[in-house]
Amino acid sequence: MALLSALTPVLVAVLCLVIGLMFVKSKSSEVKAQEKPKDFRPWVDQDLQDNTDVIERDDDDVEDYNEEKDLAHVPYSPPRYPVEAMVKRSQDFYSLMNQRRTVRFISPEPVPREVIDNVIHTAGTAPSGAHTEPWTFVVVSDPETKHQIRLIVEEEEEVNYRQRMGDKWVNDLARLKTNWIKEYLDVAPYLVLIFKQTYGILPNEKKKTHYYNEISVCISCGILLAALQNVGLVTVTSTPLNCGPQLRLLLKRPANEKLLMLLPVGYPASDATVPDLKRKHLDDIRVHI
Repeated sequence: MALLSALTPVLVAVLCLVIGLMFVKSKSSEVKAQEKPKDFRPWVDQDLQDNTDVIERDDDDVEDYNEEKDLAHVPYSPPRYPVEAMVKRSQDFYSLMNQRRTVRFISPEPVPREVIDNVIHTAGTAPSGAHTEPWTFVVVSDPETKHQIRLIVEEEEEVNYRQRMGDKWVNDLARLKTNWIKEYLDVAPYLVLIFKQTYGILPNEKKKTHYYNEISVCISCGILLAALQNVGLVTVTSTPLNCGPQLRLLLKRPANEKLLMLLPVGYPASDATVPDLKRKHLDDIRVHI
């Protein structure tokens, strides 16, 4: 009892100190909350955030940069079609795109370089946040570089299938008969690696913010797939897990670029097959309000 009586003042002092610190922290949080405007929003919707390094506005390395402070606006008059022509064109384009399939059996037959350049040029017409155009398309046709890419991808993919992905993911892929062997990375005449630029580099070496860079590049990839389908080429949309840093170094890409997608591109092999998949009906994907 004597010991307890002796310790009581100490315990009371510690308790008072803890309560005081909690009160100060609470008041500090209230002050910070009051400093924010009522309509405060994060720079990007929370559900759209990815693993991109967000560049804060007060970063000393970041500079607001606008090549044309007074950007001119010019007239825009795209073709306007009669209703019957619009319906026909929309049906024809759907028919073309409905034939698009993921193809893992690609022919080594050469594809004209000009066609690949035109397809990528088309992908570059995609919209982007603040027109920053945050994409880089690396086209690989050198056989040795393609093989090095295959080695990196297969090494990581084997680990993915055996350890990282889990039984459910692997089982879901089983019906598609996929595995970590990526022979098409050697066979396809071209590999197109799409990198997102997490920020730009200005002439003065400062960083330029690239808003919504991942969404912008994803839109560009969609246009790229449509452009490939339009010229009769095939691909498989590959997002090689854990390969980005190694491939970036192999291809000598700068630190502001992150690999988003890898596409082997070519003609389908003469004996190519694809899974007999069905797409959702229009009523299952469209909502009219």
